[in-house]
Amino acid sequence: MPIFIGVGEFGVSNRIGEVLKTMALGSCIAVIALAPQKGVAGLLHIQLPESSINPGLAADKPGMFADTGIPLLLQLLQQAGCSQKELTIKLAGAAQILDPNNTFSIGKRNYLATKKFLWANRLFPKPEDVGGNFSRTVVLTVGQEKVLLSCPSRGEWVF
Repeated sequence: MPIFIGVGEFGVSNRIGEVLKTMALGSCIAVIALAPQKGVAGLLHIQLPESSINPGLAADKPGMFADTGIPLLLQLLQQAGCSQKELTIKLAGAAQILDPNNTFSIGKRNYLATKKFLWANRLFPKPEDVGGNFSRTVVLTVGQEKVLLSCPSRGEWVF
């Protein structure tokens, strides 16, 4: 049975074979952190780029924002026995779905805020499956490098 990661939530596991899953990644972005050699993985579902939008919400639910969620994810991964240099970081989501005129560009802003924080911490995500106009579901299995993505209109693919 997978562990479901909702919007603004995160999960870290060091149980080989455990499955972490997040759904409905539209403009939201998933930070996927893998260290299969250590048997550790983490998943964060970010909704908004910066906690300055709503500091109270950031205090209650830090995973909602890139600038508060990513540091917490990295801290939990370290507590699970994984250093930053052992991580492979992957990104998925940041689509342009409910804003056809690109007025707010939430997906793009989430992507840029996430990349900025990761780069500042010498973490360089690869691969990325971002953008477009469709939502994604992410499924990862602790201990594996491959991540399964899916979309009802596009089927499943591995990255």
